[in-house]
Amino acid sequence: MFALTHEEWQAVRLSLAVAANAVAIGLPAAIVTSLLLRWRSMPGRTILNIIVHLPLVLPPVVVGWMLLVVFGIRGHVGQFLHEWFGIRLVFTAAGAALACAVMTFPLMVRAIRLSLEAVDAGLEEAAGTLGAGAVDRFFTVTLPLMTPGVISGAIMGYAASLGEFGAVITFASNVPGQTQTLPLAIFAALQTPGGEAAAARLALISIVLAVAGLLAGEWFSRWSGKRLKS
Repeated sequence: MFALTHEEWQAVRLSLAVAANAVAIGLPAAIVTSLLLRWRSMPGRTILNIIVHLPLVLPPVVVGWMLLVVFGIRGHVGQFLHEWFGIRLVFTAAGAALACAVMTFPLMVRAIRLSLEAVDAGLEEAAGTLGAGAVDRFFTVTLPLMTPGVISGAIMGYAASLGEFGAVITFASNVPGQTQTLPLAIFAALQTPGGEAAAARLALISIVLAVAGLLAGEWFSRWSGKRLKS
């Protein structure tokens, strides 16, 4: 019942790798986007905020289809990457990571924004009066104070990526050993006669990983809160 086959282990390992790559792709962009959204007088701030949060309200299949349109072999960006650099994202593990990054991007931005809003603007102004430039203020004051939100966003993005299904299967397909992540492997097992036991094993692993991610996020949130108060 609980012994995983080679193919099932492949799905688990691929899920962990795809989730890690999704965070690596999305987190830097989430930091920059959060800083832009903090700038209340920025032109187009409302539009940017809507675009950032679209993946939360759109069906994941729609997000996957939009990725196909943009990054597919015949898409403007996808065709450029393929012809000039030999990079193909569609139906690859890299494409699965991109799909997960897009779907979890709003979660990372929200976590970082909450941390940014808690940053005391007076500390940044004080650093400025002492001669620190904008870059110095960011790296010496803003970034250390927003780090808990960055780490929390990375944890939540990683955990959510482990469960992403719709956008991944639409953009990256369901190829065993290449793009078949844990949710896709569960789906494939349920479509196979007699695959209920395999689906149960993989579902149990998925639950364990999800709970571990939530516990890690909760623990870090409490730890960072205590550290900021001390």
